[in-house]
Amino acid sequence: MPLAAAFAVTAALLLTACGGDESSDGAKDGGKIAGADEGGGKKKDAPSSTASPDGPADRPAADLPADVKNVFESWKTGDPAKDAALADARRRIDATDAAIVDGASESEAIPFYYQGEALVGAAEWIAGFKKNDLSITGTTRYYAPQVTPHGKTAVGIQYCADESKAYTKSRKTGKTDKTPVTDKSYVLYNTRLDKNKQGVWQTTMLSSERGSAKCTP
Repeated sequence: MPLAAAFAVTAALLLTACGGDESSDGAKDGGKIAGADEGGGKKKDAPSSTASPDGPADRPAADLPADVKNVFESWKTGDPAKDAALADARRRIDATDAAIVDGASESEAIPFYYQGEALVGAAEWIAGFKKNDLSITGTTRYYAPQVTPHGKTAVGIQYCADESKAYTKSRKTGKTDKTPVTDKSYVLYNTRLDKNKQGVWQTTMLSSERGSAKCTP
């Protein structure tokens, strides 16, 4: 089933944080898009890197297996401050998926990229997959990001996710649960990110709207 539909109850905890102009959410989509940016996390079969071009080397690595891909389409604006926030938002998405795949509800990357209400929701979301013995597979495309600054240390980021090629799979059997593509495969996310003293843009609020007209083809 589409990822965000996998755990409706748990997702409600994660995705109903404060909305509005200063909230944000994330989504997933499939298919490799020409000219799109790949996710910030490295794949497990890729050589290790000492530093990311978007930030310092001390960010936690997000190791994604070959069958899990995040594609970030047009996630650079040319504005250094906005692009720094977008880069940490990408890393947060990759870190969340890596924790789900690893069954690591206590991953150090989660409190690194999340704070406040969003941190509580993320931990519960990841734990839901582990409890139900599920993982994820496929490709998610993130597109149409819009960054709204709120002073120098806070931004709102709205973006869309296409989860039409992203699925859950059983850890025991490896079977992928595929469902038909509908409007519900597309999600509008609204997030708020706050810059901490270490210069990391942490997601503090996250909400979503599945089937939003802003994101459906």
